Amino acid sequence: MPHAPPLSALLRRYAAGAALACEPVDEGLLNRGYRLRTTRGRYFLKHHFDPDTADPVSVARQHRATERLADLGVPVAPPLRAHDGRTVAVVGGRVYALHPWVEGRHRHGTQLTAGQCGRLGALLGAVHAGLEHVMPTARETERAPCAQRAPAHGPQTSAQPSADPADTFVLIDDLLARVRRRRPADAFDELARHRLLERRTLLERHADRRPPHSGPVGWVHGDFHPFNLLYRGDAHAAIVDWDRLGVQPRAEEAVRAAAIFFVRPDGTLDLPKARTYARAYRRAAGAAPCELAAAVHRVWWERLNDFWMLRWHYERGDTRADPQFPAASALAVWWTREYDAVRGAFTG
Repeated sequence: MPHAPPLSALLRRYAAGAALACEPVDEGLLNRGYRLRTTRGRYFLKHHFDPDTADPVSVARQHRATERLADLGVPVAPPLRAHDGRTVAVVGGRVYALHPWVEGRHRHGTQLTAGQCGRLGALLGAVHAGLEHVMPTARETERAPCAQRAPAHGPQTSAQPSADPADTFVLIDDLLARVRRRRPADAFDELARHRLLERRTLLERHADRRPPHSGPVGWVHGDFHPFNLLYRGDAHAAIVDWDRLGVQPRAEEAVRAAAIFFVRPDGTLDLPKARTYARAYRRAAGAAPCELAAAVHRVWWERLNDFWMLRWHYERGDTRADPQFPAASALAVWWTREYDAVRGAFTG
């Protein structure tokens, strides 16, 4: 198989038996995973190779977080420890981790009932509250009403600025030039050209609505979406792929996740489901409606300025995200038109 992992060298480090079968897991854009069967059971072998997150120190931090969350009852799949007590294995300069195999399946928001949407929001709220408990260095401990928060004395804030539309206009022009050079143009090229021109018009119209830097932050999963959550029946079996664990605006992760779970194929959001999810999230995380309102605005702006799927396609020749582009690109347009309704769903 391509990129075959060094199974013998890896398994010698664990009490996991000898390899019987190893198959790549197709899902996942940034790292490689393998379904591993040995003489002692079934496992998930993860090869961390995303340069942004694959250093052993960062991976070990992820592992400690999941171990502590598991102690709190959060459904996760912490890695196994090797004979030397470590959870990270570096072989030939490559970083690996061995996890128990979790049987389950993924579910999109269209497959969730109203009650399950509430439980999804409560789960993410529990993750954020749990991380605040087990990762105290995040320092987001004060939950005063939004209007009473003073930046110098309140919760930690993000200094990361929001996207500058001037930079986005340059990127749009570059992507349009790349699209024009494609001969013959296919259906994806035609849609990309349409969306780029449409987005430029929207940004010109709404450039004065650029949000300030983010507000309160805390430890977050960083990539909470349907392919990183496994269900067993109606129950949450495990939250996986903690590579993007970090300190970010928590409410923005909640909004961003909802925009993935509850987007319909036509690029609209299922607002009743998003409302149920958001109410449960706010209760579990202790988040105020004003936090969600600010997060809705920033994530909306982020969507208007973001073209990562097109950059993958045209700059890197990587088409794995192409199936997501039609709905995701339509969502930015619909969200702009229905801005007040979307904000109301997350704050009401």
